[in-house]
Amino acid sequence: MATASTASRITRKIGIAVKKAASRKKGWYDLHMAAASGAIAQRLPLVDLVAEIRDARIPLSSEYELLRDFPALSKRIVVMNKIDLADQTQVKGWMRYFEQQNCIPYGVNSHNKDSLKGLLNFIQAQVRGLCKANHHASETITIMLVGIPNVGKSALANSLHQMGRISAAEKGRLKHATVSPQPGETKDISSFKIGSHPNIYLLDTPGILPCMIHDAELCSKLVLTGAIRDGLIEQKELARYFLAILNLSDQYKKWAKFSANEDRLLSFIEHKEEGSISSKLEMRQKKQHMMDHTQDLIVNDVRGTIIDTISCFDGDIELEEDMIKLMEAELVALRDAFRVPQGLGEYVYNRVVGVKLLDLYRSGRLGHYTLDALPLTLHHPL
Repeated sequence: MATASTASRITRKIGIAVKKAASRKKGWYDLHMAAASGAIAQRLPLVDLVAEIRDARIPLSSEYELLRDFPALSKRIVVMNKIDLADQTQVKGWMRYFEQQNCIPYGVNSHNKDSLKGLLNFIQAQVRGLCKANHHASETITIMLVGIPNVGKSALANSLHQMGRISAAEKGRLKHATVSPQPGETKDISSFKIGSHPNIYLLDTPGILPCMIHDAELCSKLVLTGAIRDGLIEQKELARYFLAILNLSDQYKKWAKFSANEDRLLSFIEHKEEGSISSKLEMRQKKQHMMDHTQDLIVNDVRGTIIDTISCFDGDIELEEDMIKLMEAELVALRDAFRVPQGLGEYVYNRVVGVKLLDLYRSGRLGHYTLDALPLTLHHPL
């Protein structure tokens, strides 16, 4: 399809720019990552189970390539984290795919307590099955969590540690792994107890990427989802990449009930109400609230602005030139939607809009997207 080729060309351009920037600046692979790779490789053959954490938005692109060096490893668990941010219609297909790859898949939303409890029960069940199958005499089972940066390993380790200790009625000080929206914050391998009888320990490991990534499209997906740190490429370029994905999807059609005009009317009403507020402090707090792009009012205005811009566009988005024109029109229109102050200059305008737009995408406020396509080798049940 022409649309697919348009998206692919835009994606490749972003990826090539990321790779060039990485060659000029400090890239994604540093001394900490190199040292961690060696430490993980030494421990992998010694653990009882391996749980590979993948990003459900990029189930293939978030593969942990270091595991390719250990073909003798027995079945591994593949945890698809962030399923709340992925296209829900594709999750079951990906679960079937990983089953066909001789993996044990599980999908989790790390922000949902019930989902985390289900993951804990699932892991404990796998441990019981392992002990029974292998007549395991050891009183301690070790599971290594591995994955690329920013897939949520440390957040999962913290949550499972807390839940496991509570369910086992154990006392003592809880441990905490460092959690950050920026990739590469975990520097060392840490151990977290998540169960008793037998004792089950998770080893949280630093996120590892290959030192070289040859596929430009893979590079683009990793930087858009946050596995590669921001800063290697201008925020405007990443925002354009996301807008290309959005424009070619049907996600924005689900926002039809949100009218940009209605939201702007609410904005004007609130502006008028400011005149009736006697306290300057309250006025200041209200203005700060209106500048917060995560507030529902602004999110709805952003959605409405995107709908309006697409609806008014008379070009053919299957053509790359027209797609670029649409993305530029959207970025300009979003300045008002995000309440960006006037007079900042073109570069600052683009950066502010880009940062806010990417934040809404990464938090799922602008739809749920799976960027990888299911492999054609997937066998669908009759």
